[in-house]
Amino acid sequence: MEVTVQQVEGVRFAIVARTHTVVCDQPPENGGTDAGMTPPEFLLASLGSCAAFYAAQYLESRKLAKGGVEVSVSAEKLKAPARLGNFNVHVTCPVALTTEQTEGLMRSVHHCLVHNTLLTPAQIAIGLSVAEPAAGPR
Repeated sequence: MEVTVQQVEGVRFAIVARTHTVVCDQPPENGGTDAGMTPPEFLLASLGSCAAFYAAQYLESRKLAKGGVEVSVSAEKLKAPARLGNFNVHVTCPVALTTEQTEGLMRSVHHCLVHNTLLTPAQIAIGLSVAEPAAGPR
């Protein structure tokens, strides 16, 4: 998997994945125009949409529901180092479930790729490319 992030203007960026583009921006108090979600909001969106996918797949594969799953995700800003923590994922199921089905749905959501990624410390390599200085007059 890969995404490319390109600066559009100021603190607004275009994020491209395959054939899709989304905009990332900051609110005005952080120097942006609020044209898109912030990076932390994208992280919450990633976790929530992954959990929703797993919940919907569970319900649809068992012919319990087709559509109607809703997920909300919240987190707190923590310090030292600055990060998000204390995530809270809440799944709203559109149909009544038995105890066994509820447990199955919860197990399914716990298998979410993004959830498991956040639970396991990842290695992150950061590289840097710097443009060559323009050749000046001699």
